[in-house]
Amino acid sequence: MKLDGKLAVVTGGGTGIGLGIVHAFAAEGCKVIICGRREEPLKEAADAWSGNGEILYHTCDVSCKESVKGFFDWVKATAGVPDILVNSAGTNIPNRTIAEMGQDQWDQVMAINASGSYYCMYEVLSEMRERKDGLIINISSTSGIRASALGGIAYSASKFAVAALGIATANEVAADNVKITNIYPGEVDTPILAKRPAAVTEEHRARMLKPESLGHLALSIALLPQGAHVPEVTIKPLLQEFM
Repeated sequence: MKLDGKLAVVTGGGTGIGLGIVHAFAAEGCKVIICGRREEPLKEAADAWSGNGEILYHTCDVSCKESVKGFFDWVKATAGVPDILVNSAGTNIPNRTIAEMGQDQWDQVMAINASGSYYCMYEVLSEMRERKDGLIINISSTSGIRASALGGIAYSASKFAVAALGIATANEVAADNVKITNIYPGEVDTPILAKRPAAVTEEHRARMLKPESLGHLALSIALLPQGAHVPEVTIKPLLQEFM
């Protein structure tokens, strides 16, 4: 139980990449609290877990700073200050060109993907810095390194923002022994695929990463020895070109 006694918060932890990371952490004895906007997938994920560790859940809209504050107040009152935060909540839209996308869609994607990550980091960083220990993992995207039509205008911009947020903050908090890692996944078989403009074939899905691959990677980052830090890492399917 390599994470026994640790507390992790995973946003967007009810499905997809977040859930893959939750399972990897819990299997190593970690207490994991998952959050998301919809209670049903959170409850299903928590109820279905029968392995090591413990999975708790609470609703939270990461795009709303008041909702984020209320969630972390609940976390701290219920289980304490998180040792690990994983910002995995994210969204995209079918209208991915600047000509087709509405301004409200831009606002929605930026609020969830970029501002949501910032709000959550803000709620844990001061206490992590004070106790000189903590890990934050931000799930960005290869679209946050190299903008592409596949990710779209708003998604790419939001993931670039997450990348910059993680890198700049990591430089600021390193002296306090707080680590921040950006993960840039390529294509992953998750529910967000339903928001693509064109349906994804089963053959295409079969070539994608699975959420458990991200779980293995996040766990390896969480288990690094003191003083070792991976600031950025890209993970992609073996047969996918880097975009």
